[in-house]
Amino acid sequence: MQSSRVVTPDDLDRPIRTALPWLARGAAGLARLGITTPREALWYLPFRYDDFSELRTLRELVPDEKQSARVKVDAVRVEPGFGRRPQRVIAQLSDDDRGTAEAIWFGRRFVERRLQAGDEVIISGKVTERGWHRQFTSPEFSPVGRDSVHTARVVPIYHLSGNVTQKRLRELLARILEATLPSLGDPLTDAERGDLPRLADALQTAHFPETEAETTPALDRLAFDELLALQLGLAQARKARDDLQAPAIGVADADLVEIVGALPFTLTGDQRAAVEAITADLASQRPMRRLLQGDVGSGKTAVAAVALASAVRAGWQGALMAPTEILARQHHVGLAALLDRLGVRSEFLSGSLTAKRKREIHDAIAGGMAEVVIGTHAVISEAVEFPRLGLAIVDEQHRFGVGQRAALQAKGAGGEPHVLALTATPIPRTLALTVYGDLSISTIREMPPGRQPIRTEIRDRRALPKIEAFLASEAAEGRQSFVVAPLVVESEALEVASAEAEAERLAAALPGVRVALVHGQQRADLRDATMTAFAAGESDVLVATTVIEVGIDVPNASVMLIEDAERFGLAQLHQLRGRVGRGPHRSFCILLSGSTDALALERLDVVRGSLDGFHIAEQDLRLRGAGNLLGTRQSGLPPLKVASLFEPRHLALAQRARDLADTLVAGGELRPELARLQADFAPIEEEGDAA
Repeated sequence: MQSSRVVTPDDLDRPIRTALPWLARGAAGLARLGITTPREALWYLPFRYDDFSELRTLRELVPDEKQSARVKVDAVRVEPGFGRRPQRVIAQLSDDDRGTAEAIWFGRRFVERRLQAGDEVIISGKVTERGWHRQFTSPEFSPVGRDSVHTARVVPIYHLSGNVTQKRLRELLARILEATLPSLGDPLTDAERGDLPRLADALQTAHFPETEAETTPALDRLAFDELLALQLGLAQARKARDDLQAPAIGVADADLVEIVGALPFTLTGDQRAAVEAITADLASQRPMRRLLQGDVGSGKTAVAAVALASAVRAGWQGALMAPTEILARQHHVGLAALLDRLGVRSEFLSGSLTAKRKREIHDAIAGGMAEVVIGTHAVISEAVEFPRLGLAIVDEQHRFGVGQRAALQAKGAGGEPHVLALTATPIPRTLALTVYGDLSISTIREMPPGRQPIRTEIRDRRALPKIEAFLASEAAEGRQSFVVAPLVVESEALEVASAEAEAERLAAALPGVRVALVHGQQRADLRDATMTAFAAGESDVLVATTVIEVGIDVPNASVMLIEDAERFGLAQLHQLRGRVGRGPHRSFCILLSGSTDALALERLDVVRGSLDGFHIAEQDLRLRGAGNLLGTRQSGLPPLKVASLFEPRHLALAQRARDLADTLVAGGELRPELARLQADFAPIEEEGDAA
């Protein structure tokens, strides 16, 4: 290595050209991967590993496996390309066990310059069988006796971009680790990290492990740091909230009895418990931050209505913000009638209203006549002024950006408003304790009486003609159906259903059936108009992507057909199924799948066998946790680089991180190295689409 200069801790955050000038030629390639500093390089982790550590003889090679062998190069020839056929470099190989094989590279001119007849090399790659010959396809190789990060070892595989190759990236990262790890401090004390390895050791192993088994403790250490950064933020939010003041909204028992008694139905036990918890929070000067979670149709809207009416009865205003206009209108339709019965005036506010109507509503809010405002992100526009906002409700809060949620909270006058978040996405308890650690949680499991059970079946594509006939018969009876596809348009790379193609096919296959199409690439106003028209009965079948997962209530819809269902998450399937069964009709959910994968079918069977969203969420956690090495994204969860909240080991680490974070934050100002840890894992959250 050419690093005569001492690398200091400060160099970790300087541009690579400055901090490591001997690697300046590789800086441009690293920048294309988003790596501009040595610290970013340290955290650019592999997404999987290929184990080439076992050397085999050529006779021992097994087809369709990735393997390594020590070989002699007998000959190298270059076959020029022509037409669509690329240039090929072919090497004839042999070994001391009298085995033979060949290696082939496509369009790689540099190979013949590095590989000559008579060379002895270690070769690593995937082996295929061509007739009687075994063949390495585009393998890596290195001279015998020279250490290599590409062959005869556990080899890291990274995400690439541009023209950066795995080989070049591994070489650059190996040199960066060698230069910088000695100067990398550990943000945790020995007592805080416990049985986890030192940070420098964990990073070295995560990039270049000696054995695949070593990756587990290394990645656990990196996951713990990430989870600790998350929990430090949550602990700081809890502490900061304790220093804020909200209006103490006391609701007299007699008033609460009157409000609940005015509802046109009886609250379930879970709804009553949620109301009691919310009214207790409202009575405190500590700002409420509560998450109300409940399955589709469990009655969260009724609880929200009681909370809003309670705030208004005590002399305060309330606001409810939903992520889309159709969902906001749906909330207004459902809430306005309830609030009117409770003697509360509500207004609907969205960006699509005329300027005159918006000014009228703004004036009503500022004058206190609009006691509850329901709408889209227009509720937080600068023109809206609440003189006495006491309660803010956010529906499906993970669909909003941090800035939008903060803007709603900032509308409070004379202090922080109390905030109630609603979600129809059931969250397993283990995740709720870690991810939503700054929120109190109320859960509605009981379903109100009268909810229609939904019959769920799994079918393959051979059943499609019968299913289409069933959709037609439902339309003839005056009922409606959803058809959901995973893609918007057809893809040559993926043989799965697309919404546009399915809409065309169904319109042709079902003459007389009115077919409509909606997907996320349409303009928001067109999308909302299509869904509103479907809800009004102006079409019989709505073909869609998951854009309908939240935000459309059609009591007349009786069938949900989900194509290529194995491509959706279990919680997503359950949410989609919840779009039907909302009216008096018998309802069906058909999971169409051509998959023969045992795990995929097991996952679908979980949805078929249960209507309990919480049970489905727990099973999703169990099934997705197996072998999930570097984490999985799920709607509503923070973007994690290393940790996986579907991995039982990492859930235990998350609880451990929460306990440590509470201790550290309670002790006062964080050590600089812990603040640096938070900066390393600062989440990049895009503003939600709340139009």
